Amino acid sequence: MKSRALHRAATIAAVASTAALVLAGCSSSSDGGSSADGGDITLTVATFNDFGYTDALLQKYMDENPGVTVVQNKAATSNDARANYFQKLGKTGLADVEAIEVDWLPEVMDYSDLLAPVPTELTDRWLDWKVEAATDADGNLIGYGTDIGPEGVCYRSDLFEAAGLPTDRDEVAAMLEGDWSTYFEAGDEYVAATGKAFFDSAGGTYQGMVNQLPAAYEDPDTGEITATTNPEVEDIYNQVLDASATQSAHLGQWSDDWMAGLSNGAFATMLCPGWMLGVISGNAPDTTGWDIANVFPGGGGNWGGSYLTVPANGENVEAAQKLADWLTAPEQQITAFEAAGTFPSQNEALTDPTLLESTNEYFNNAPVGQILTDRANAVTVAPFKGAFYFQINDAMQKALTRVEDGTQDAQQSWDQWAAEVDALQ
Repeated sequence: MKSRALHRAATIAAVASTAALVLAGCSSSSDGGSSADGGDITLTVATFNDFGYTDALLQKYMDENPGVTVVQNKAATSNDARANYFQKLGKTGLADVEAIEVDWLPEVMDYSDLLAPVPTELTDRWLDWKVEAATDADGNLIGYGTDIGPEGVCYRSDLFEAAGLPTDRDEVAAMLEGDWSTYFEAGDEYVAATGKAFFDSAGGTYQGMVNQLPAAYEDPDTGEITATTNPEVEDIYNQVLDASATQSAHLGQWSDDWMAGLSNGAFATMLCPGWMLGVISGNAPDTTGWDIANVFPGGGGNWGGSYLTVPANGENVEAAQKLADWLTAPEQQITAFEAAGTFPSQNEALTDPTLLESTNEYFNNAPVGQILTDRANAVTVAPFKGAFYFQINDAMQKALTRVEDGTQDAQQSWDQWAAEVDALQ
């Protein structure tokens, strides 16, 4: 175990609260479906948000692997999952297969010796940059790539219509084409016409903006924290808060009020990586009007993406690797995309006609497969995220929230954030 990682992990408390989904499997055993002593096994998979691992998908695996029961534990948020992961890794209590988010992948790499490597014969199945990010200094790939997060703009066509704005997705894309000032100018027009909020939160919008910077918080060569002296970070902070004063609904993402806002019209647009489509439809199932435009301010952006990892000290490592392999194979990545909009990172899946021809009935039958493929191709920056990225960015999200809820003004909140970042060094 690596001492620096362990020291940091010791400071992280709070076990993720999970909602278990128990799926019953068949009772007979077979190769890969038995424990070390030859009995039937239960494999646990820990995820967060919505990975697209539906009851039917997991049941398919159990049908194909008699003797295996799969249990999915879904944390409420990525933060909850992260806290649980770092508290227990190398000890006991983790699932057989643990999902991790790309924003905390640099921290996970400090623990690479505590994770079972992905078999070498699988390493060419994913996009090169997806593999590179999760490969340690010894050449071991420690994560099975799940999704990536190419972004478009989701919008409520009914609310746009009421504001006199275009509703056709191609016309919306044309209206929003350009830099971030173009997006905020459209927001000014919407607010002037309706008196209502244009986007959900400063935090969600900031995330899309900062992910377009090559190295927002840390120097890629030295690892030095540069966040508080990077003028681009401060410019984004000020730009989004200036717009937030009139255009934001001030609803922190994942809050109960934000979830309600997906259906009650509290905001008209939000930045949408592929995985967000399932979040919207899942939390506002009876709402009509949501659509997605093939555009993203500033060109292209990727928000998020995840991996599956297998703790090396688990009780069923080989069986867990087999399950992680299966869940990230192209067929299952396509199935997860259709269920939750999680955009594939698998090379073979990215050329699958099922993906490219995929539409989403909830989003006005939008050709989401082609839109998100175009959005993925528009990404030109793979931002560097060092060991402190998650802490710095999480602190920034809290800084933006303090301004939106009126606790501090923009300068006071920036100063507190800067002090918190300086304390990390």
